[in-house]
Amino acid sequence: MATSQVETVTTGADKAKLAAAIALVIAGLAGFYLLGKQGVYAQWGALVVALGAAFAVFMSAEHGRQFVAFGRDAWKEVQKVVWPTRKESLQMTAYVFAFVVVMALFLWLTDKTLEWVFYDLILGWR
Repeated sequence: MATSQVETVTTGADKAKLAAAIALVIAGLAGFYLLGKQGVYAQWGALVVALGAAFAVFMSAEHGRQFVAFGRDAWKEVQKVVWPTRKESLQMTAYVFAFVVVMALFLWLTDKTLEWVFYDLILGWR
């Protein structure tokens, strides 16, 4: 199924909303550290309120709406995945282990053969 790509133009208002969201995140972090003497509840309260406000501002911008649309599309794609059965998973795992064992034996034999050729036959060190 072909979907057409729609390009959206970022307006000045959207840029301002993104800047405000970033500023709210920074203000929340600054408030968290600056309110250290006021207590834990004041620290976390300032951080949670600022992050919530930043999230709300971000979601009202075009980028936020695109992010939500992306999340919906990603969830639809995940639902299309056909997961293997337990039997298929065990079979594939067994194939991988068998391949690893065969490859390890092959590399060990290759190493020992080259060791024998170079050290015993060519150099005569043994």
